Amino acid sequence: MKRIIECVPNFSEGRNREVIDKIVEAIASVKVDVEGVTESVKVLDVDPGEATNRTVVTFVGSVEAVLEAAFQGVKKAGELIDMRCHKGAHPRSGATDVLPLIPISGITLSECAELARGLAKRIFEELQIPCYCYEAAAFKPERKNLAVCRSGEYEALVEKVCDPERKPDFGPGKYTDVVAKSGAINVGARNFLVAVNFNLNTTSTRRAMAVAFDVREKGRKMREGGSLTGKVLKDENGNDLWQPGTLKGCKAIGWYIDEYGIAQVSMNITDIEATSLHEAYEEVCRAASLRGLKVTGTEIVGLVPKRVLMDAGRFYLARQQRSLGISEDEIMKIAVKSMSLDDLKPFVVREKVIEYLMEDPKEMAVKERLIRMTCKDFAVETASESPAPGGGSISAYMGALGAALGTMVANLSSHKRGWDERWKEFSDWAEKGQALMNELLALVDEDTAAFNKIMDVFSMPKGTDEEKAARAAAMEAATLYATEVPLRTLKTSFKVFEVANAMASMGNPNSVSDAGVAAIAARGAVFGARLNVHINAEGLKDRAKAEQLMKEADEVMACAVVEEKKVLEIVENKIKG
Repeated sequence: MKRIIECVPNFSEGRNREVIDKIVEAIASVKVDVEGVTESVKVLDVDPGEATNRTVVTFVGSVEAVLEAAFQGVKKAGELIDMRCHKGAHPRSGATDVLPLIPISGITLSECAELARGLAKRIFEELQIPCYCYEAAAFKPERKNLAVCRSGEYEALVEKVCDPERKPDFGPGKYTDVVAKSGAINVGARNFLVAVNFNLNTTSTRRAMAVAFDVREKGRKMREGGSLTGKVLKDENGNDLWQPGTLKGCKAIGWYIDEYGIAQVSMNITDIEATSLHEAYEEVCRAASLRGLKVTGTEIVGLVPKRVLMDAGRFYLARQQRSLGISEDEIMKIAVKSMSLDDLKPFVVREKVIEYLMEDPKEMAVKERLIRMTCKDFAVETASESPAPGGGSISAYMGALGAALGTMVANLSSHKRGWDERWKEFSDWAEKGQALMNELLALVDEDTAAFNKIMDVFSMPKGTDEEKAARAAAMEAATLYATEVPLRTLKTSFKVFEVANAMASMGNPNSVSDAGVAAIAARGAVFGARLNVHINAEGLKDRAKAEQLMKEADEVMACAVVEEKKVLEIVENKIKG
């Protein structure tokens, strides 16, 4: 598996677009050779903030490409940004303030930590810019906390670089001209971090800070009598006592944003397993309310993993006692509206979710060529003289329509007046149907792709014995794949009967005929897919494998006949009353 990582550097410039563009260009223009293949990174997001005077850049790619792009971004920022002139609302210690590496696929967090340490070492050795290593890359336990590495911010570096206890992990040991201009970088490795600001109906930074103290994991210092001005309480060792906040894995401060004319609670959710975005939103709302304030909206800075919004959407749907078995887009829409993510500016999901931005539009257009068509275009394409899409894709689509009908009945039942106490029961069925529908839709295009693989083999050379052998092996592999895909369609379509039966038996009686049609569509899908299994299996040289696949298809088809009959008997009886 290819090793993919993400990098989210924060640069201390959010106002000069020319400088920002040059830094981003230095990152995006990187090309490295990886085993004979030219690799580059994909810049997913550039998010400048005028008030914070800070830009968050997000890019992904192979390990080699990301490390080189990160280095070049640091180099360019060091050339263009002079920290002696920098002012902004956000804490910072360098031209490149933080530089985290984040595992995406094929790589672990601990491996990213080692890469981060190596990157920090290279930055100092080649650029003379000092680096602290934080979070998973930290050399010292206390430096896992970014705030410890960045304590005193840029202004404290003149003392810190010379202090044996506070000096950078990679640094010159003295205050140099490079340090004065570029500051220090905090290089780390972490899992996904959600950066979010909660908008308040106040202009008071002090009140926003109070809410931040209430909820952040670190909390606030304990004082005598609980007074804001009381003496700080100490433990037996003379250390300050702290009252923890309510949210685990969360850091937060309060600030005022001139750009919006409001105060915000600015939060980093560093552990989305411990605290989800919607849990943080709900808790900030509760804490603000206790102080006479109201959260008017939420601002996500940078990008988020898809599951952050999906989990939030499901949470609010469940609170409304609404079915969760709806489309991904609809679930995310609920998340956006429930947390007012579009309070200050439009929130475009396709521009904020990492997984969507990692998709190559051209690749997706090829991969989902058929299911992105209109119903009419799909029918016209099928009717054309081209042999694909053919019966395999049509079978998968019939199965998808059967699953969609079963899901529809479940959703209608979940929302039926007087059945409110049963919403979760039907929601579960709708989620099951939605998953089957999505799987079958993917098989629509996969079946055509399988056919095209066979067609590709015919263009292979066959002039020599070696070429003939390679061609024969490729044909066997392509034929096996073309047999296995409709078998998957057949087995997945068979699962639709369970949803159809349940909805015919206990779903909204006004939609019982729809459950019946779902069963008929599922039967058609199973029968059609079985024919495709047989015709493709006939081309296999491995006859034992061919017989096995055809037997599996026949057994499922026989069961489908029984299941369809059960559903239709229920439907006919209910229609007749």
